[in-house]
Order: sequence, then structure tokens, then C-alpha cells
Amino acid sequence: MEKQSFGKKERVRKRKNYLNIYQRGTRVHSSNFTVILNPNPSGEKRLGVTVSKKVGNAVKRNRIKRLLREFFRLNKDRLPDSRDVVIIAKKDVSSLKYQDVYLELADLFKKK
Repeated sequence: MEKQSFGKKERVRKRKNYLNIYQRGTRVHSSNFTVILNPNPSGEKRLGVTVSKKVGNAVKRNRIKRLLREFFRLNKDRLPDSRDVVIIAKKDVSSLKYQDVYLELADLFKKK
């Protein structure tokens, strides 16, 4: 059983890395999320989350970020190896429950 944590090595943390992923990554869209995948040389799966102010106030944005991190933490083994994954939340996601997030993102990662 793989460790189900979400440490610093598994996060996209620098603005420079985000810009690189935005430029070079491949995008997959759904009704509530855009996922950008980009190969990385480190061999780690890394997650970056972007939730703009269009989604709502800080409470709503932080809730969505928690749901996305939880999806990543529980489903790391299903995601592609050695990839940076950036998930961008679209405008009307603040009312989603974890099950909705899971179903939509699982479907997106099956496509890619």
C-alpha cells in the first residue's frame, strides 16, 4: 500500500514552475475544471492548484483547494508518473461536493 500523504516534494510551489507548466503542458477540459499535464524530470507526481477569485470568497476557494488536494492524495496511484498536474477550477465550482469532484476528475484522467 502506497503512502497516502501530500508532502512538499509532491507540490508545485514556484511561480516559475507554474508558468512553465502553463506554457508547455497539455490541457484537458471538463465543465468545472481544466487539467494541465506536463512531464517533469524529477520522477515525482506533483500537484498545483489554481482557484481564482471568480469562484468566490476565501472560504469557498480554500474549500475547493482542500477537495482537490484530497483527490490527489487518495488517487496518486491512478495518475501518470513523472508528471506535473495543475488543476484550474472554473467559475461555478464552489457548490460541488467531494463525490462530484472525484467523478469529474477521474473521468478527465481516464481521457489522458
